[in-house]
Amino acid sequence: MNIGLLGGSFDPFHKGHESLVNGALRSGIVDVVILIPSARNPFKKGRSVTAAPYRYYMVKNAVDADLKKDKVFVSDIEFTYSGTSFTLTTIKEISKPSYIRTFLKANGIKSSDAETPHSFFWITGSDVLPTFEKWREADKILEMAGLLVASRPGDGVDVDEQITRLRGVFGNRSDIRVFDIKGVEAASSDIRTEHDYVKVSDTVIDFIRTHDLYRDDNVLDLVSDETCEQFYENAIKLYRYLGEKRLLHTLNVGLLSLRYASVYDRTLCDRALIAGELHDCAKELDEALQREMATEHSGDVFTEKKLLHSPAGAVFANQEFGVTDPGILDAITYHTTGRGGMSLLDKIVYLADKLEPSRTYADLTRERELAVTDIDAALRLCVGSTTKKLLSRGQDVHPLTLDFMNDIGICE
Repeated sequence: MNIGLLGGSFDPFHKGHESLVNGALRSGIVDVVILIPSARNPFKKGRSVTAAPYRYYMVKNAVDADLKKDKVFVSDIEFTYSGTSFTLTTIKEISKPSYIRTFLKANGIKSSDAETPHSFFWITGSDVLPTFEKWREADKILEMAGLLVASRPGDGVDVDEQITRLRGVFGNRSDIRVFDIKGVEAASSDIRTEHDYVKVSDTVIDFIRTHDLYRDDNVLDLVSDETCEQFYENAIKLYRYLGEKRLLHTLNVGLLSLRYASVYDRTLCDRALIAGELHDCAKELDEALQREMATEHSGDVFTEKKLLHSPAGAVFANQEFGVTDPGILDAITYHTTGRGGMSLLDKIVYLADKLEPSRTYADLTRERELAVTDIDAALRLCVGSTTKKLLSRGQDVHPLTLDFMNDIGICE
């Protein structure tokens, strides 16, 4: 099979990307296209890019809804290795027979086709041709894959001239092919800053709005470079342990915790971001392991299945993510029950867990309004509704929650 590879930040995934995919398939040069959202883009570091799981699942949802499912796939290959996501590294990893055969079969390609030798083409726009030789190890890229170049009217590049030039640089055996597209003038940076979503699909618009992405105020500007980097790395590592819904939820909680900290005490911003991001880190571990961790951390304080992940999360955050800050570990431990004498950090994470933007289980408008003006009032509404639901089901309220309720002025 001839396999087209299209890598990028996809922040967001827009109709220009769709045009590249569809054009490559129409050309007949490739049989399938694999989209590869970057995990650690060498040219977009720090706060300039959205955390990798958001971008990966945005692309995945768009492909599932809007593109040819039997010919367009999304790979998480860049989540599986450490280090910067350079093009050559990605091509090396994805082209390994042990990976690509399993990947294709998992995406519905017949075993007879998946098991055959494959040729790979790196899909790109013609605008890269004048400077392609400056890419990191460009010669080795062309040894492993061809270039499949999209040409569109008015792009200002003499494609034939550039291909001739590159073959002079890299040798005439370099496999550089061209396909035509009408093209869509779309820049991800403009979409993010201008919030003009006419050039993204409805699926992507829904994703952006559900997770409250691309706000004008980037709260990550409020944390240190070290904490920002830790947030991004944790997000990639969490991908190993959490499914889509839970992972996006816990990232949302991290960012909302940071936002609340910026309102009530900016000295807590760094700690709030990490505590919120990791609050559910143990949620999808094996139940027996969760119970073991919970007992190690808290004895028999948390015995209900649905509560185990809280103390287990504190243990896991320490062991797997290197968190040693007692305040962060406490916020993770008590994010489900609360407790008497809650610290402000505890309250922030508890509240963010209930109110992060993808939560739709009730009308949370009033709670969200109060959350940025009167945190205890917002907590009273959230805790009150939660305990009412428990009592209506005939379930007991945890003793720690009763202490919490008493502290914030809710009578039993």
